[in-house]
Amino acid sequence: QVQLVESGGGLVQAGGSLRLSCGASGRTFSNYNMGWFRQAPGKEREFVAAISRSGGRTFYADSVKGRFTISRDNAKNTVYLQMNNLKPEDTAVYYCAADRDVVLVTTIHRYDYWGQGTQVTVSS
Repeated sequence: QVQLVESGGGLVQAGGSLRLSCGASGRTFSNYNMGWFRQAPGKEREFVAAISRSGGRTFYADSVKGRFTISRDNAKNTVYLQMNNLKPEDTAVYYCAADRDVVLVTTIHRYDYWGQGTQVTVSS
């Protein structure tokens, strides 16, 4: 079992930045690929970014490529999402998730453990 807790959400103006953090506990953090997902009101949860166990490989959704950066610190059991040049359409609850699989994936149902989410609101 892995427990995940997100933090760092908030209200920001368009063009601003936020850094989300997700702390993990319970199992060896470096054994898990990590992902960030988001869910806007009335919409399905969608993939945002993913990072491999070592941090050597990353994936991004096209909508955030070039603006968001995922990273991890295995010594601190934490994964981050740096979000720059935020847009109103980035407004959502952001979730981090952990995947035991060897292969880095972007599919929601492949992730085994989820945090409770943190709200990000971008005003225009």
